[in-house]
Amino acid sequence: MQRRFLSSAAALVIGSLMLGHPVAGQQKPGPEPDIQMLVGRLDLQRYKATIESLSGFGDRRQGTKRNRDAIDWIEAQLKSYGCAEVSRLTYSYNASTATSNDAQPETATAFKGPGPGGATVFGRGRRPVVNRDLTKQPDAKIRELDREEPIDGERHEVYCTKVGAAHPNEMYIVGGHMDGHGVNQGSNDDASGTALVMELARIFSNASVRTDRSIRFVLWNNEETGHQGAAAYVKQRGPLQGVENPAGSGRYPEPRWLGMIQHDMMLFDHGAPGPDGRVSPTQRREADVNIEFQVRSQKANESMALAFALKAANEIYASDYPAAVGPHMTNTDSNDFMNVVASVSVREAERGSEIGGGWDPLGHTPGDVFTAYTDEDFRLGLNAAQTTLSAVAQLVDAKVSR
Repeated sequence: MQRRFLSSAAALVIGSLMLGHPVAGQQKPGPEPDIQMLVGRLDLQRYKATIESLSGFGDRRQGTKRNRDAIDWIEAQLKSYGCAEVSRLTYSYNASTATSNDAQPETATAFKGPGPGGATVFGRGRRPVVNRDLTKQPDAKIRELDREEPIDGERHEVYCTKVGAAHPNEMYIVGGHMDGHGVNQGSNDDASGTALVMELARIFSNASVRTDRSIRFVLWNNEETGHQGAAAYVKQRGPLQGVENPAGSGRYPEPRWLGMIQHDMMLFDHGAPGPDGRVSPTQRREADVNIEFQVRSQKANESMALAFALKAANEIYASDYPAAVGPHMTNTDSNDFMNVVASVSVREAERGSEIGGGWDPLGHTPGDVFTAYTDEDFRLGLNAAQTTLSAVAQLVDAKVSR
């Protein structure tokens, strides 16, 4: 099970303090009507449909036409939601000179498990292989979609903004990576996180919703090669924080960052491998939404507070699955933010000991396709969306006009 730092009651206290809410006798507060209304606008079937549409592009591997086509589609969707300032960040990627930034590279081979020869030991099995063999994908259509190999050069990633009415110069970043690999559809890694971010962009962009602070929704590229897309954003946009442009306009192209919330693999919490190395085909009863911060980061205290703010929101607004907080955030886009702003990663399972220990055998394999997941799996992702939406709504003081 995910390590918990504090009791449920203590998590509520920290989350409430983080959100600026009074804590009366440490009693669990009831839902706020405006936030409950926003959470109610999340819909399982719509979330699934967005994942299915993204899956239709194949694995969306960086540096390919399928990746560029998916970016075009995401951009069009964000515009259709009315999300403001839909923009692209452009950067260059060269595989021979890129640094890994802590992510598993595209060319990785199989990892051996902790036991001799990769045998299962104490709930950990053989870690998944990054597949690049087309012949291992049984679906001919997916094989053809994923046939093109990436080339170096210019890359794009899309973002848009809900502009705050009272404090447009401050914002929270909500992200997920849209690229994948493995000769699959990348339905969990990371269409599930991309769809979550897109659903939040749709809901917050509705004309009936007012927020005091801004929210930026970003769909990163190049996560699978070492999150160079997130690193490019930090490098290019970081120095622009809080700068009014044009002067006196009240416009802030890059508001000051208050926190970054990343979403990477939302669907699969089936438990540890058994003695035979196999993982259960169904969601485990103890499934939860994992919220991680990096205890070794320069913003560890602020990140822990943000993580517990999400946990507190989960306890009030999530419909099915609880949340757990852990200190070992790694291998995703939020790592590029963690030393400059409070940063957390929301996942299906703990990244290091669980996903890294073989708890998701479909990751980066031909098995990560839309039809591999059931409504129980998709509902876990929806609960992650409920968790982030409700926490962010409180952090930006969202209101809904009636």
